[in-house]
Amino acid sequence: MSDTSGVGDEVVTDALWARLEPLIPLPQRRFRHPGRRRCSDRAALEGILFVARSGIGWNQLPTALFGASGATCWRRLADWQEAGVWQRLHQQVLTELRAAEKLELSIALVDGSHLRALKRGDHVGPSPVDRAKPGSKHHLITDATGTPLAVTLTGGNRHDVTQLIPLLDALPIIGGRRGRPWRRPRYLYADRGYDYDKYRRLLRERGIVPVIARRGTAHGSGLGTVRWPVERSFAWLHAFKRLRTRYERRADIHHALLTLACAVICLRKLILN
Repeated sequence: MSDTSGVGDEVVTDALWARLEPLIPLPQRRFRHPGRRRCSDRAALEGILFVARSGIGWNQLPTALFGASGATCWRRLADWQEAGVWQRLHQQVLTELRAAEKLELSIALVDGSHLRALKRGDHVGPSPVDRAKPGSKHHLITDATGTPLAVTLTGGNRHDVTQLIPLLDALPIIGGRRGRPWRRPRYLYADRGYDYDKYRRLLRERGIVPVIARRGTAHGSGLGTVRWPVERSFAWLHAFKRLRTRYERRADIHHALLTLACAVICLRKLILN
C-alpha cells in the first residue's frame, strides 16, 4: 500500500485491521461447488478504504493493486454493514479512547451538513440549500473535542432538529473505565436550528441540559467557542471524498462508509495524537 497512501494511513490501516478482523463473521464454507478462491478480507478492507478516501467509483478500483475487485469490496462493505461490524468497530475504538482518557463526554455537540445526491434512493429529498435538487444530510453528534460518537443519514429536506432524539438514541454505550459505562452527556450544545422548546423539554427528561442558541437574538452568544469542533469534524468526514457527494443509491452502503470514516477518525486520535 506504499504506492497509494502515506505512512500515517499505513499505520491506521494496520491498526484498523487488527481491530476489524475479530469482528468479521466467518464465511460459510461451500463444499460441493466452491467456485473461485475467495479473496482475503484484508485486501477488501484496503480496497474499501481506497474508494472512501479517493472518491473513485467501485468499478474503477485497480484490482491488480489491491487483490480485490470493486464489486467484491462493495459486497464485503454491504455484508459487514448488515452484520453490524462497522458499528461494533466504531464502538470498540471509542471504548479504547475513553480508557486512554482522550474523550470529553460531559459535553456533546450536534450539527447537520447537506450533500448532493447524484442518484435517487433511500433518504434522498429536495435540498433547500441547493435549488431543490436531490440531496441528503449528515447528522453528527460528537464529544466536546469533536470526536464523532454517532451519525445518521436523512433526506436533504429533513430539518436538523428532527434528528436530535435519533442521534441520542444512536449513541453507543462506551465502557473502558471502572464503574458504569457512559450512556449520555450532561450538556448538549446546538445552534439556532435546534431552538424548539419541545426538544429542550425532551432533553431535560433524559437528564441532559440543553445549551441551544435562541432564534432572533444577536450573534455573539459565545456558544461558537464550544461548538466549533463539530464543524471541524464534518471537515474530517468530508476529507473522505466518497462522502462529499452521495453516489450510492442504497442508504445502508453510504451509512457504512460514514461509520467506517468515524472509526478511522477515532483511531487516528487514538494512535497518532
